[in-house]
Amino acid sequence: GIENFKNKLSTTFPREEKNIKKYLTLVQKVNEELLLMPKLKGWWQKVTVPFRTKNFGKYSLFPLKKVVGWHVKNPLLKAILNIQCGDHGLPPNRACFPVHCSVMNHYFDGGFYPMGGGGGIVKAMTNGVKRNGGEIRVQQNVEKILIENSKAIGVQLKDGEKIYAKTVISNADPSITYLNLIGKEHLSKKLIKKLEKTKYSVTSLILFLTLDIDVTQFGIDSGNIWMMKDENDDANFDELMNAKIDDGDSFPAVFISCTTMKDPVSFNGKYHNFEIVTYVNYEGLKEFNDLEDYHNEKYKNFKAKAINKLMNNVEKIIPNAKKHIVQAELGTPKTNEFYINSTKGNVYGTEKTLNQVGPFSYKNKSEIENLYLCGASTLSHGVGGATHSGVATAALILNCEKDDLLVEDKNQKIRIYDAEDASTWENWIHAKRADKIRNFKEIKIN
Repeated sequence: GIENFKNKLSTTFPREEKNIKKYLTLVQKVNEELLLMPKLKGWWQKVTVPFRTKNFGKYSLFPLKKVVGWHVKNPLLKAILNIQCGDHGLPPNRACFPVHCSVMNHYFDGGFYPMGGGGGIVKAMTNGVKRNGGEIRVQQNVEKILIENSKAIGVQLKDGEKIYAKTVISNADPSITYLNLIGKEHLSKKLIKKLEKTKYSVTSLILFLTLDIDVTQFGIDSGNIWMMKDENDDANFDELMNAKIDDGDSFPAVFISCTTMKDPVSFNGKYHNFEIVTYVNYEGLKEFNDLEDYHNEKYKNFKAKAINKLMNNVEKIIPNAKKHIVQAELGTPKTNEFYINSTKGNVYGTEKTLNQVGPFSYKNKSEIENLYLCGASTLSHGVGGATHSGVATAALILNCEKDDLLVEDKNQKIRIYDAEDASTWENWIHAKRADKIRNFKEIKIN
């Protein structure tokens, strides 16, 4: 809760109490104004935008580091207030303040984790598509978007099959959509110029780790852990971008999340699952980037070194974790390219600097008739941003408002439980968890 957060920081930094409360209240206000802007309708509301969004207007042009520096002076407190900039992949001296306000506000009342993991969201969406007569194809490579008389008329797959459609929607990065799938000959000079200037976000290493140890004895809970070697956020980010990936004993900054603590029904009574993430420079993998198949001995050795280095970070909070590894699988920028075809393996679409967000981001409706974009490079990044971008695109295609599409279903009910307080769980959750533990024990015996 936001009040708990204010009080905890004020207790830790008593001299900054007034500044802490003022800054966090500003974060809330900027986020509220950010959410208000798309909802303003009619001449009068639009004319009065400067008065309705005065905090946003006052601070939106400045980077996060500057705004935090105006409010607090303690270096460690600054680092704490800056550290979630990892959620948009930029150092504080370049991070867009309104974007950071949106990220921070998301966590003020606790982040929410879907039961069953992220796959639960995919399942819900694919089921919705199928219910409405849609067909879902996987393992299909689109080779190009078909253009005829400056209109998108369908797509051609790598095997030569052509699928014609009244509307084409691309969730790929703008550069891949426009330059790889369409081609410059169909684009305006203005769009080509924008594409040439576009910068994409950082890429990452992500370690999927399973340990056979009770991690709660080390203070691991359902919260996210942001680890930095010191309070110099910008310097640590620069080190990630400039150092060789497999050099050194540990990374200067990592993000650690224990998914089995977030999703109690996924815990089998013995094994805990983790995601450990750090950012890297795509050029650090240049020796693998031009290969048709990069899965060679050198790549395996690179991954082994990176895993060991990340495990050194983990052992700072879970001593001897290496001795309890059941599984350690590393995702690299090459993994991102393979599975989601992202430009240089980026994780957040376009870089979320001021000149590439809001009115400067890529529009959902493209300059090519019948072609629309959605995803992390349009409205916003993250699960929420990308999902809402899809709703915004649908509203444009159907010529209606977004609110017209988000119709409340009284038969649906969002159920929220405290991951660490078993007394809040309903009986079926206890039963599901008990089944998971029992099945695991039976498999081990057999």
